[in-house]
Amino acid sequence: MVRPGTYNNLTVVKIVDFGIYLDGEEYDEILLPKRYVPDQCKEGDTVLVFIYFDSEDRVIATTETPKAIVGEFAAMKVVAVNSFGAFLDWGLTKDLFVPFKEQKYKMEEGKTYVVYLLYDADTDRIIGTSKIEKYLNLQKQEFREGDIVDLQVAYRTPMGYTVIINNTHTGLLYENEVFQVLEIGAIVPGYIKKLREDGKIDVSLQKEGFEHHPCM
Repeated sequence: MVRPGTYNNLTVVKIVDFGIYLDGEEYDEILLPKRYVPDQCKEGDTVLVFIYFDSEDRVIATTETPKAIVGEFAAMKVVAVNSFGAFLDWGLTKDLFVPFKEQKYKMEEGKTYVVYLLYDADTDRIIGTSKIEKYLNLQKQEFREGDIVDLQVAYRTPMGYTVIINNTHTGLLYENEVFQVLEIGAIVPGYIKKLREDGKIDVSLQKEGFEHHPCM
């Protein structure tokens, strides 16, 4: 089964002047444009490709590497905004579309946002959403206070930063405990500071008990 928005190993079924056609199963034959075709490629070979939809919503293959695939979070910069939503640079020829209804805050051209990629079966599209909380905290958290974790900076809050912990849960990093410049989307090592009774998680960039003072 071919899964749009992810990597697929597909078989070459036809070679043409402008590329090769791959066995797309339920999507019939999928074109891999000539500029992405591996050297010495022949019919019957298997090629690892990323499957997505071009500007005319046709299924197409590429060997380019996107910044994220369906089911992942990534920081992307807005390159354009129109009356339907925003378009983000995700490392492919076609930009990633984020509809207005999937924007936590109204996106602005030139700014960077952390988004989650999903496949919309109703429209047969790969889209992004900055309403990331819908895709986090879905499993029982197994953290313990003091655990070392990966933190991805999602967005600023009045209290500090909302972060993604190990790609599974949200956490809060307090402003007054940050002594370095943090950019949206940055991934940094951190620690579980406190597991609160309401299920929320406080995190820190320093190990508990270690006092950090900014340089004078």
